[in-house]
Amino acid sequence: MNIQIQPHKLMGTVKIPSSKSIAHRMLICSALSKGVSQISGISFSKDIEATISVLKAFGADFQKSEDTVSVTGISSCPPVATADCNESGSTLRFLIPVAAALGIETTFTGKGKLPQRPITPYIRELKSIDFHDYQNTMPFTISGKLQNGTFSLEGNISSQFITGLLLALPLLQKDSEIILTSPLESRPYAEMTIDCMEKFKVCTKEIPNGWHVFGNQHYHPQNISVEGDFSQAAFFYVANAIGNQIILKNIPSNSVQGDRKIVELIEKICYQTDSEEKFIIDAKDIPDLVPILAVLATFSTKPTVICNAQRLRIKESDRLVSTADMLNNLGGKVTVLSDGLEIFPSALHGGTVDSAGDHRIAMCAAIAASRASEPVTILGAECVEKSYPAFFQDYQNLGGVVNGFHLE
Repeated sequence: MNIQIQPHKLMGTVKIPSSKSIAHRMLICSALSKGVSQISGISFSKDIEATISVLKAFGADFQKSEDTVSVTGISSCPPVATADCNESGSTLRFLIPVAAALGIETTFTGKGKLPQRPITPYIRELKSIDFHDYQNTMPFTISGKLQNGTFSLEGNISSQFITGLLLALPLLQKDSEIILTSPLESRPYAEMTIDCMEKFKVCTKEIPNGWHVFGNQHYHPQNISVEGDFSQAAFFYVANAIGNQIILKNIPSNSVQGDRKIVELIEKICYQTDSEEKFIIDAKDIPDLVPILAVLATFSTKPTVICNAQRLRIKESDRLVSTADMLNNLGGKVTVLSDGLEIFPSALHGGTVDSAGDHRIAMCAAIAASRASEPVTILGAECVEKSYPAFFQDYQNLGGVVNGFHLE
């Protein structure tokens, strides 16, 4: 779906979707519980549907009603399962160790860029598991039973590998340890996992350079709700910072989400004055914010450097390149660095943006379009369904003028 957005000020109220990151974790904890959980406030994006689909294949049952899902935990595991992860890296990396802990021979499939996203740490560390037909792509099959032990992971790889092990290791009979061999990036995502596990009565112990995970634990069913998503709210926070007037609802006052830092960064870039020649943003804990921060920086008063963002090269797109291309095609001035971006203040004219199949690029282009001087065309705008299916509906409801998109 290609759309064209006319420059127009956004005004009104938007209800922010629930946190996709938290929802993934709550769904998995519910499926691993013995009994029935109720999870409310879920936004059913394609990534969330992928996690539900795989957990169903593992033996859990899901009954959906509007934004609520009733989850009956896995009582008996099938010997063999097919796990269609669609384009969801979280689904794939969270559920490889879970499948192995449950002893399910599982064939993992995926679409888009997911088959090229690496799982090297699991192949190296899950020594009791066989990875059949794995040649740096999908489909592949795992078999065998995960055994307890010590698992060493680099801290600068995706925290999704840490989360997968944290979720799976309590299911084993004996204790295990996760040891970080370098400083941890994206720490808030690991902390989010531990917080969610604790809500389902499963605990870990932080140790120097990692975690001790107690074995022979049991997840307990809960009635629980998913809070609003700061990763999605960031688009509208930035929209306000560059001149729109939007009231955001469904934002928690206290949150474990690392992307809550967007509020602090807007304050720094828009309202603080200091003697530094450039704004410096360390993105190691907030990688998902990088594209929309680049939009914000384009409207700033001085250059901005975003660093420690090299892991964005293996997302749905190479997000360093696709973010730079998006803004440069609209009149921005963005340089790709080895581990980030340098953004110079610019006035945006209209133009055409290729979303590169990346939901965050499409949404960033729409926010930038609200302040461009001419229309902005977004190619492949349907990719927002991956995380925020109602984004363009909400955009129109705020007064955005979108040609080529129609409300269902």
